[in-house]
Amino acid sequence: AVVSTQSTGVLKTLQISSTPFGDQKPGTSGLRKPVKRVQERHYTENFIQSILEVACELDSANRKLLIGGDGRYYNDHVIPLIVRMAAGNGFKEVVLGRGGLFSTPACSAYIRTHGCVGGILLTASHNPGGPDGDFGIKYNVSNGGPAPDSVTNAIFEKTKTRHGYKILEEVEVGLSEVGRRVLETDQGEVVVEVVDGVQCHRELLSTIFDMSKIRDYLADQGLCITADAMSGVMGPTVHAIFGEDLGVDSSHLIRCTPLPDFGGGHPDPNLVYAAELVNTMKSGRYEFGVAFDGDGDRNMILGKNGFFVSPSDSLAVIAANLDCIPYFSNKSCAGVGRSLPTSGAVDQVARKLGLDIYETPTGWKYFGSLMDADKIALCGEESFGTGSNHVREKDGIWAALAWLSILATRKCGVEQIVRSHWKEYGRHFYSRHDYESLTAEQGAAVMAAVEAYTGPDTTLPNMGSETTVSCVNFCYTDPVTGDEARNQGVVFTSASGSRVIFRRSGTGSSGATIRIYLELYSTDQVEGEVRVVLEPLVQFALMVSDIRAISGRNEPTVIT
Repeated sequence: AVVSTQSTGVLKTLQISSTPFGDQKPGTSGLRKPVKRVQERHYTENFIQSILEVACELDSANRKLLIGGDGRYYNDHVIPLIVRMAAGNGFKEVVLGRGGLFSTPACSAYIRTHGCVGGILLTASHNPGGPDGDFGIKYNVSNGGPAPDSVTNAIFEKTKTRHGYKILEEVEVGLSEVGRRVLETDQGEVVVEVVDGVQCHRELLSTIFDMSKIRDYLADQGLCITADAMSGVMGPTVHAIFGEDLGVDSSHLIRCTPLPDFGGGHPDPNLVYAAELVNTMKSGRYEFGVAFDGDGDRNMILGKNGFFVSPSDSLAVIAANLDCIPYFSNKSCAGVGRSLPTSGAVDQVARKLGLDIYETPTGWKYFGSLMDADKIALCGEESFGTGSNHVREKDGIWAALAWLSILATRKCGVEQIVRSHWKEYGRHFYSRHDYESLTAEQGAAVMAAVEAYTGPDTTLPNMGSETTVSCVNFCYTDPVTGDEARNQGVVFTSASGSRVIFRRSGTGSSGATIRIYLELYSTDQVEGEVRVVLEPLVQFALMVSDIRAISGRNEPTVIT
């Protein structure tokens, strides 16, 4: 129903002059910059105008746009700005989440089910928020997924010659109440609709999982579970699904109020930044724990006594237990996808089940075409992202519900499930070492050092006691679209299949972050401390990269 109609006369479209900015090339998942940078005059407007123009070029008829956000600082300023710019560029319907809140997987679900041309998502995902934190702007296309390289490249090209933007004159845009408002503009009526950002996602997940089965299992077994939303956008969804649908007492749902600065924390669900949950789980009180990141697409799974499930193992376990998820009893799964740095654990499952396996560059956008073509129905990344083809984004709460479905069906704990999996498929010992906030020059020097080994006549040093058989800079050709992505990571591989991978992250807002991925596969040795087992690979990585000397650091910033 229409809540109100603009009654202050016809709103005029303004043409504002500006000059280009040279640093608006989107990274792995949109444009991420320090808040202070996007607050500079015309900076945000220039980028939004470029997105809107490309969106119109992709579909000249559809004028329905979604605006989502993770609740971080400055979203409350930019959301009304985008509404006015969308109206100024001829969009006829703009959809917002109540309070400006709309998780990334929920945005994908809404775009797909409500016929939007696309969505502008205001999120820097797991990056810190607040006035001194980061801000992010990314565009999702009509399939609900992140814009592919061809689209982000087109947006970037427009930013290079941007000398102005269109925007409706000042008008109040309310976010607090669900409802529709009609704006009378010099380009016709524009409907601004505020919706419950949780409901569409919640309804979709209820068709995928047997919520009653999970609820009954938790109640019958008297199991306590906990979830940490890390003061991000997933808090209201956690209360709706874990609290209302599964019957989990609210006292076990922590940090579920979205905050602009994420409570001063780093909303990244890993062993370092989600230490509060890790310590809680080590108490032995809870059988299952999960943490979500700022925009709700990432997850970390923990078992009783703090048993950590690596994201690569999580993907493999879910793949091996698809029969526990009702969604997959009605839909076939032709294949699975994983990013290059993700361990090969899911490959072992795919081979046994006769599924195709696709290895892509890092970035969920590379899974979209494969899902659209029904080549994969399950995919994941080592960076705590897991999901299926129900949406075109990774989905943190989907992963949690997948695990709870497995527990409810197998009637055993997280650790037992994982150890049984290792016994059947072997174990991929895996770790990631992040060197964050390096200078751009330091990052380039590290990558140049390892790229030097990709030459045809280069002698490769041994990887511990193993012979290193290859070193390549990973390149990818999309089997559906034919699009190419080059220089996606330097990969050293040993004779037994161990891998050491170097990659410069594309999700930072400034400087450089170098990620080093270490993987060793064993069918004989499935027990042991990851750090000890991987030590020869660590020493190899330090030698070939010279990262300690280049960075001046003796240890990584984060180890997961």
